[in-house]
Amino acid sequence: MPFRLRFLLDTNILIPLQDSMAVLQPSLTHFVRLCNEHGHQLLYHAASVEDIQRDTNEDRRRRTLARLPQYTLLQEGDPCPWNTADTSPNDACDNRILWGLEQNAAHALVTEDQGLHRKARARNLHDRVYFIQSADDWLTRLHEPGTVTLPNIEEVELHTLTPQLQSNFFASIRQDYAGFDDWFRRIAMAGRRAWVYREAGHGEIHAICIFDVQTDEQITDDGRRLAGPALKLCTFKVGEAVRGRKVGELFLRAAFQFATNHQCEHIFLHANPRQQEHLTNLLGDFGFSAVGDYHGDAVFVKRHPVEPPAMQIDPFDYVRRFYPHYLSGIEVSKFLVPIVPRYHNILFPDYAQPGQALPAGHPQQHVGNAIKLAYLSNALAKSPKPGDIVLFYRSHDQKAITTLGVIERYESMNQADEIARLVSRRTVYTDAEIADMTGANTKVMLFRLIKHFEQPVIYPQLLRLRAVRGYIQSITQITDESFSRILAAADR
Repeated sequence: MPFRLRFLLDTNILIPLQDSMAVLQPSLTHFVRLCNEHGHQLLYHAASVEDIQRDTNEDRRRRTLARLPQYTLLQEGDPCPWNTADTSPNDACDNRILWGLEQNAAHALVTEDQGLHRKARARNLHDRVYFIQSADDWLTRLHEPGTVTLPNIEEVELHTLTPQLQSNFFASIRQDYAGFDDWFRRIAMAGRRAWVYREAGHGEIHAICIFDVQTDEQITDDGRRLAGPALKLCTFKVGEAVRGRKVGELFLRAAFQFATNHQCEHIFLHANPRQQEHLTNLLGDFGFSAVGDYHGDAVFVKRHPVEPPAMQIDPFDYVRRFYPHYLSGIEVSKFLVPIVPRYHNILFPDYAQPGQALPAGHPQQHVGNAIKLAYLSNALAKSPKPGDIVLFYRSHDQKAITTLGVIERYESMNQADEIARLVSRRTVYTDAEIADMTGANTKVMLFRLIKHFEQPVIYPQLLRLRAVRGYIQSITQITDESFSRILAAADR
């Protein structure tokens, strides 16, 4: 049976929706249509009513308040404990809305307010707060999976993009950085390269990351330098139209691969935390930290050691900080995870079986899927913990271990709507698939993809290596010795 989600709409979503004079962005129109078609509930908070009443545009205020009752007013519970006599009216409204989310009054909050996203992160509610493009992408994945394309990013020489330099995509970059066009042409002539994302079937660029290897570079105004070669991400922009499709994550995956191949010990970039909050939040989740300022921007650096650093820290934090390195000592459990070909293809669209043709330019020029993924299963298993290693066994056709990942979160769940919310930013499962897989003991595993094996380890090898004793039908823990033998076979 289809499940229903409850979306709490912030004031900045409600006002354009109810303002007959406003031109709605396509993602908002599409999001509302999908909610209406599939029975998801749209809610508003009493705090938003107070916020709307402060609108100085009298006609717009009247129109918005008159149309607001077509949505459901969220019943407010206990007073928000975060508010005090010194809290400003705007902050008090934001806190009341987030308090409702904290009390599980809705599955998600939809807002374009950057400040509210920052407050949600401070309250550890950021995984339930969505920009409209991300919320629309979530519902599109659930209900229109045929229209969702997991993107590939392409590596190109910068001069090939010169004809598009006057397009709308580059306009905001040009506004933020004086002399951008001259800088672009100068580095294009120097042979600089970039990763770009284009919509399938169109030549228009929707995201770009220009990069360069620099040696012993000064990175901050106070003279801090990075010793040796470092990968600089010079321009990092993901357009509004593709926000929520993990393109920024794909750029980072490409950067990690490039830095590994070129033995760059650090990766760094400049960003404005206020204007590029999407980016700075993403950077923090992948081990970047702010180390100072350079010409008005914050400088974010990630240590990217060639050799795995020896240190005793939480295994998952190790992966977050030093990806693609991971810990595999005896303190880390290892599991085999069977996955049927259909879901293997969904999770790992850039994986190709031995002897199978790869997409043009792969892997040097394309990165096909993100790092943070989700897997659902009804198979019984001991509970893996964050930092544990999973080896994915593709059943039925290839019957081989193909892929290695590290667990970020693992738990049993029995509510389809909660499962949908948890995996919404991770991968493509439809509402019907989630509903069908949801039972009394559904396992939800969030993990980070480390690598695909160039030499998959097939089932007869697993038997010869004494890694398994029979068919792999459920998530199964293996010994450290078995894990070591599998890795050795995969590296031959």
